[in-house]
Amino acid sequence: MRLDGIPLWDGTEFRGPVDLSWEPDRITAVTPAPALHGDLCVIPGLVDTHVHLIGYAGPGEPPDFATWPLVTTRDEQVLHGVAHAQRAMRHGVTTLRDLAGDEAQIALRRVFEAGVLPGPRVQVHGVVGMTAGHNDLFVPPAFPQRKPTADGPDECRKLVRAWARAGMDGIKLTTSGGVLSIGDKNGWRNYTRDEIRAVVDEAHALGMLVASHAHSEDGIRVAVEEGVDSIEHGTLMSRDLAETLAARGTPVAPTLLINEAIAEGRVPVTAEARAKAAELVATRNVLLAQAAALGVRFVLGTDANGHHVDFGDQLAEVVHMTRILGMDAESALRAATSDAADSIGVPVGRIAPGLGADFVVLRGRPWERVEDLATGNIVAVVSRGRVVAGDLP
Repeated sequence: MRLDGIPLWDGTEFRGPVDLSWEPDRITAVTPAPALHGDLCVIPGLVDTHVHLIGYAGPGEPPDFATWPLVTTRDEQVLHGVAHAQRAMRHGVTTLRDLAGDEAQIALRRVFEAGVLPGPRVQVHGVVGMTAGHNDLFVPPAFPQRKPTADGPDECRKLVRAWARAGMDGIKLTTSGGVLSIGDKNGWRNYTRDEIRAVVDEAHALGMLVASHAHSEDGIRVAVEEGVDSIEHGTLMSRDLAETLAARGTPVAPTLLINEAIAEGRVPVTAEARAKAAELVATRNVLLAQAAALGVRFVLGTDANGHHVDFGDQLAEVVHMTRILGMDAESALRAATSDAADSIGVPVGRIAPGLGADFVVLRGRPWERVEDLATGNIVAVVSRGRVVAGDLP
């Protein structure tokens, strides 16, 4: 399979027109060639490092975010997760990392990898959170079917091991409160230093990355000091923390659109969630722009869940990164392709021989005009070497 004479942005820079050849799931050759498709280009498939696949994927107004998981069977929820993954893929997002997974998302990953159903590449992280912590507070106190929690260093180690046994790619750790969790506060401490140290040590011993949910300055600080592999949100990042993160090259997924949508009431949320998000957004932009100027490694992470951010909104998130963080178009595109892929250790995000055959054919030049990165400009999407949306020129 091949594309002839198409302008290539390869995940790091513009390479001019090339002949691009691939066989299922492997790029075989990229060679300079005369231009045949001057109005089009090809870029790598996008990599979203922070999503939640299990959420309502049907048409119309979504049901209540908090109660839908409690009244919907797990079998039905898995089918919604398949729909979300495939929708993302058709919109050019060919790798997704689910940061609140269990056996359901692992099943999706395996089904897509085996070719039983067409789907993007999926990584799954299991959550390690405390009783009354951010992850635990998505379930009302009286509801008996609760997500697993861990308290104390030994329980934390055991839950990491249980997730490793289940086949997880990594661990998500909560080190601050959150927005959508019920009765929670952004600034609440989640875990002691000893517990955090135990999670990071055990996960690393088992070859798993640790992504830390952290909004508050204290939550970011303890996560960074204990050696987590990425910061999710990072909303109230102080200057000294930004300097430390920049020096270490730790990736940060800023999840911009979701917090704005909640803060402004553009999606159905409780008054409590709206107030918490508004408090964060009021100071977020200055802090995150300062962090970007200091060299913090921001990567694409949307928190897409189908309720507050749709799968397919990832392209709009990349555009928004240029506005809020002050990144130029090419830097934002790298953050959504090669750098995002590197941050989670997947051999995609670039178009080069030997790598996975994930790419998007677009109208325009998004590395020059970031607004060209829009779903309406997608001509075709190739995932795992196969056309999954549109038609190749």
